[in-house]
Amino acid sequence: MGRSLRMWAAIIIGLSAALWSLGSAIAHDARPAYLEITETAPGRYGLLWRTPLLSGMPLPVRLGLPANVRNVTAPAQRELPDSVVERRLVTVDGGLAGRRIDFIGLQGTITDVLVRTQTLDGDHSTTLVRPSRPWIDIEAAQGPLTIAGAYISHGVEHILLGFDHLLFVLALVLIVRDWRVLLWTVTAFTLAHSITLSLATLGFAQVPGPPVEATIALSILLLTYEIVRIGRGEASLTARWPWVVAFSFGLLHGFGFAGALTELGLPKGDIPLALFSFNVGVELGQLAFIAVVLGVIALARRLPLPGLVQRYALTATTYALGGLAAFWFVERVAGFWT
Repeated sequence: MGRSLRMWAAIIIGLSAALWSLGSAIAHDARPAYLEITETAPGRYGLLWRTPLLSGMPLPVRLGLPANVRNVTAPAQRELPDSVVERRLVTVDGGLAGRRIDFIGLQGTITDVLVRTQTLDGDHSTTLVRPSRPWIDIEAAQGPLTIAGAYISHGVEHILLGFDHLLFVLALVLIVRDWRVLLWTVTAFTLAHSITLSLATLGFAQVPGPPVEATIALSILLLTYEIVRIGRGEASLTARWPWVVAFSFGLLHGFGFAGALTELGLPKGDIPLALFSFNVGVELGQLAFIAVVLGVIALARRLPLPGLVQRYALTATTYALGGLAAFWFVERVAGFWT
């Protein structure tokens, strides 16, 4: 593919992603709400309702429980740095199976609700509730396909709203010119972040979240520096062995993915399925993004391009990515003390 075409596609995608990211802080922070229902005795349930904080304010969504639900203990709230958690015990004549729980106000948000239920006999179910259908009909048990679908869906959403991860992938696309090498590079990145995501989620490796997020921003900045060096004709480790660099940074990005999955939680008894499904969702979202990037590049081949754009597009895109990554890095490091 021609250099000028690649540069034109790069500036469209890079600057669009930067503007989308800067203008969508709320969307980036739109972590799902979470409802956990645990049956502790026939007709008796423990409820855990967690709503994320958006710009310091609780998500404007409240539970609409069936009319025959009675509190055994009063709702007890606890405010965490990123969410508000409410716990209570309730009784329900005839049980919750077949009953509907509404999420009042959810239709006015862009946030999903992850619902996990556990019956007295140990059966689990996991469902993702969306704003377009803000309720759930409780079933006695759900199969593994429901669990897999919920975690695949959230994996896709996490990567598509994780602009730092996407811009890292975009930087790789700008560096790797051969699509076969790009395939191996992306595969190495996926393998690496799947390893650390699994280790962190299962509790075998623990890394503090804020330093991980800051270092992820730094990884994008380092790749933009590599793009500049390659443009100058200088030797570059990333250009020579891009899969090695992608694998190394992928280990770091996996800890970032783990933070989101830890917030969601894993269903007891279905941990391997949920973990695998989340990884599949992340990979599907990543491949969809790369397909869009390559599609725009293909489209750019048919466009008449001004000479000025051909000359400066790659440089402008690189510095836009680097500037955004530098801003994120400084912001996240400053957040260590706030």
